[in-house]
Amino acid sequence: MVLLHEGLGSVGLWRDWPAQLAKATGYGVLAYSRAGYGRSSTVTLPRPPDYMSIEAETVLGRVLDAAGVTSAVLLGHSDGATIAAIYAGSVSDMRVRGLILMAPHFFCEPIGVEAISRAKVAYETEGLKERMARHHDAPDVAFYGWHDVWTDPANDTWSVADCIDHWRIPALAIQGTADAYGTLDQIDEIEGRIYAPFEKLILDGIGHAPHQEATDKVTSAVADFCTRLRRIESQVVDIPEAG
Repeated sequence: MVLLHEGLGSVGLWRDWPAQLAKATGYGVLAYSRAGYGRSSTVTLPRPPDYMSIEAETVLGRVLDAAGVTSAVLLGHSDGATIAAIYAGSVSDMRVRGLILMAPHFFCEPIGVEAISRAKVAYETEGLKERMARHHDAPDVAFYGWHDVWTDPANDTWSVADCIDHWRIPALAIQGTADAYGTLDQIDEIEGRIYAPFEKLILDGIGHAPHQEATDKVTSAVADFCTRLRRIESQVVDIPEAG
């Protein structure tokens, strides 16, 4: 299982959840900090508007190669979910067997832009910068690289929803109804476009971090999805001979 963190995340901010996932699923778990986050090398700002597509199409596959991954489920949160979704829809990689997307973004929503704008106040005046510095070598790069793209008015028409049309692997989407960064419209977009097996877990009253706010439910849903995925892939269909 390959974990892709959120827009302000890092390896450390997954906390002990990777270990819980490994125990619950029996999978090995790989987590890494993308460039500009955590202890990874930095990037030059501003980030390009299509930074998530670039991450999916030019970086993720190389990470899997370098780590020696031969078969994987991609589990992404927020921006990480979007990167996983783009990868599954744009890169032909038979190693990727399933998708688990928590609070994914396929298009820009006003609610999300407003929440990100409020986060700037928290970063600059309410101690968020100091808290981020515990987990990121370059907190300004991590924060403004994320904030400035999402709040750019030119981003209002951003959409990668067409990547869903090209998925050919099972997917699980997890969304909280109290998520300040996105609505159930993101999940509806998957349901309206997907051609592959699809499951969803909607969590009433849960915000943007389901794995932290409803850990047991989310871990159980991930484990159940992985069990069903193994069952699907182990099935052998006997096709009768013609005549």
